[in-house]
Amino acid sequence: MSNLLRTSRVLAWFILTGLSVAVIVASSFYLYLRPNLPDVDQLLDVKLQTPLRVYSKDNRLIAEFGEKRRAPVTIEQIPTIQLQAFMAAEDSRFYDHFGVDIKGLVRAAIELISTGEIQSGGSTITMQVAKNYFLSRDRTFIRKFNEILLALQIERELNKEQIFELYLNKIYLGNRAYGIAAAAQVYYDKPVNELSLAQMAMLAGLPKAPSAYNPLANPERALIRRDWILGRMKDLGYISEEAWALAKDAPITASYNTRETEVNADYLAEMARAEMVRRFGEEAYTDGYSVTLTVDSEKQQAATEALQAGLEDYDRRHGFRGAIGQIDVSDLSGDEISRQLLNYPQVESLVPAVVTRIDDEAGEVHAQLRRLGTGIIGFDTMTWAKRYRTENLTGPEPKKPSDVVSVGDVIYTKILELPQVTELPEANDDQPDPEDAGAGTLKAALAQAPKVEGALISLTAKTGAIEALAGGYSFSQSKYNRATQAQRQPGSTFKPFLYLAALENGRTPATLYNDAPIVFDDSELEDTWRPQNSSGQFYGPTTLREGLYRSRNLVSIRLLRDLGIQTTLDYLRQLKVPTNNMPSNLSLSLGSGLLTPMELARAFAVIANGGYDVQPYLIERIEESDGTVVYEAPETILCDSNCDQLADNENASDIQTDELPDTEGMALPASADEPEGPRVMRRLADERSVYILHSIMQDVIRRGTGRRALVLERSDLAGKTGTTNEQKDTWFAGFNHDMATTVWVGFDQPAPLGRAEYGASTALPVWLDYMKVALKDAPAATMDRPNGLASIRINPQTGERARPGEDGVFELFKEEDVPAPLSADDNGSGLNGESEGLSRQIF
Repeated sequence: MSNLLRTSRVLAWFILTGLSVAVIVASSFYLYLRPNLPDVDQLLDVKLQTPLRVYSKDNRLIAEFGEKRRAPVTIEQIPTIQLQAFMAAEDSRFYDHFGVDIKGLVRAAIELISTGEIQSGGSTITMQVAKNYFLSRDRTFIRKFNEILLALQIERELNKEQIFELYLNKIYLGNRAYGIAAAAQVYYDKPVNELSLAQMAMLAGLPKAPSAYNPLANPERALIRRDWILGRMKDLGYISEEAWALAKDAPITASYNTRETEVNADYLAEMARAEMVRRFGEEAYTDGYSVTLTVDSEKQQAATEALQAGLEDYDRRHGFRGAIGQIDVSDLSGDEISRQLLNYPQVESLVPAVVTRIDDEAGEVHAQLRRLGTGIIGFDTMTWAKRYRTENLTGPEPKKPSDVVSVGDVIYTKILELPQVTELPEANDDQPDPEDAGAGTLKAALAQAPKVEGALISLTAKTGAIEALAGGYSFSQSKYNRATQAQRQPGSTFKPFLYLAALENGRTPATLYNDAPIVFDDSELEDTWRPQNSSGQFYGPTTLREGLYRSRNLVSIRLLRDLGIQTTLDYLRQLKVPTNNMPSNLSLSLGSGLLTPMELARAFAVIANGGYDVQPYLIERIEESDGTVVYEAPETILCDSNCDQLADNENASDIQTDELPDTEGMALPASADEPEGPRVMRRLADERSVYILHSIMQDVIRRGTGRRALVLERSDLAGKTGTTNEQKDTWFAGFNHDMATTVWVGFDQPAPLGRAEYGASTALPVWLDYMKVALKDAPAATMDRPNGLASIRINPQTGERARPGEDGVFELFKEEDVPAPLSADDNGSGLNGESEGLSRQIF
């Protein structure tokens, strides 16, 4: 008995000593590690890595940037049964333990010994929160001890609901989905409160091993894991026997779902992304910002499609450049052909295909299309494909499919009609063979990716808000944004600014200039310069009105010479048109300077809105992940006088002084870095001069180079075509009082577009396709006629008042510039005492 007592005492001392050593060791670890543990309060302020999302102003998704898909939710938004599914899988005693579950650790150890793996995690949900938010994933004893200490600390400072919510928003569930809401969308395309019990259990099985138990990558293992969780939910009393049986028999319904972008606006998305990174750094990708742009989704889609269609039309007019590659299909199976086609990327709506058979008699080409299977290309879609030789020359029109393509050619196609499965009739004696009932035929058209490029910019004239922008044919092919980065010659689209300068300097729409040959000897103009009109003809004395709407080059040159180059450049600076790339010679009158399409569009918005300054901007609003608005575009105020008083603060006043801002290097439009207060836009041009210019430019549409725009059947449109030397750049800039839209078409490396190509044939059709949508149901918007104007009947041949009985037309004049009344002895020459000035204009 005494021996037993002594043994018990020794054993007790050993146990006590062991416990003491354990406590000392644990305390030592705690004292050593505690100073380096993070503050749990950080969890309450943590910003989950949520992607940057860009939306149109009508809330259509344009783009998403960031590696992690996440949509944070509150615990109140998650069904109780979903919480119980995670508890069954990860921590059934979550509401009972203090952060570390001793029973759970013992159960995990037993599972490991009995089955060779741990079905229910040994780590509690609190420990996983500690690990996911604060610690690395290193498998070390120190990291595990830190995890336990942090879990204890978290349990002391946060309640269970806060901990569970943090867990459900942070946990990684595969396929870039972080958090339960993102996973519900990725796997089932549903909000979390619409999932079935089987789907909830499937998601609850993912935290343990997002790859191994992924229903997309490993459906068999995922099903085993799901059914185990369902059984555990039944054993824990979370679900009934009937619910367990129904869910266990449910098939796997997971599929990969990601929210597709709803608007084709890649160039705008990139502009918004760059602006956000400039403002917020790399956190822009992870802090869950939502950016709302100024663009309307319908107009933006119309802009993208109009530019693509216009560039394709130009490309087709100049012939077929041939196959983009070759595949020897003779010895390849369909699967092998499909794999080789993956080397040829799809470009926008153009799908690569390889020709597998040509049937000239039937007028058909059989092809295998990338990822779409077999299809037929009808010869009626190939008749345009004359062989390209030069920009001015094509080969003969093809007579049969084999004149265009050969077997093995890799070509681009456009899908015309996808196959449609037809229902088989009910069984009867005349039922056809299932193969005859068929699935229809995929029909496609021959196409090719254009080499020509373009840009479209549409601005709200009175505010500068970008309504739509397309920076090229395909962002996937080229990230170069021609709308904001391409410095190109504006050609005749520059002329309205020259004519506005003339109207501001005493000229009138009736002022005459001679449209006649002129020769300059000037070293800056390549020694001898013999400018001419695009028609090659000369028309004699011409009023400024006719000179502009018919785009007469010789009239513009004489006008610039008369005004003075420096006077014109100074006026351009007054309009805030960049002049650093403008020549100081008479070629300026023909648009030989360099401007980006955005800069030109902004200048036309000044004309459209009646002469007020305007600065393009793209971002309407920026919100944080919780909906807090951190930026909202300020109100734009058009101001004629006392403008400084309209600014709300000193900073706003500072940027709205009469000093001209530096616009020379504007690559991106003004956006979200402005001071608080309204954007006060001052008048830059006399409203009477602008109104007269509107009238002249409306004649461009009615009877000038922009007559194709009459198809829109609107009375409020004005515009100007533009074509540079050798047709290297073609333009159309058009507007009403509310909207200004500019289109450019050309090659990235300046090259002739072809002798028959002008602004009216390349850029104007794009403008029309866009404006059909942009102006749909919009009322006419014209500038109100200002005071101080007079309508005078004049002789269009002389520019003077019409004599009694003489054919005449009414013309607009500023009151101080109206033609002098005819004297009684006037001989009708039209000189009326102005022979010296008119002689200078004529000769």
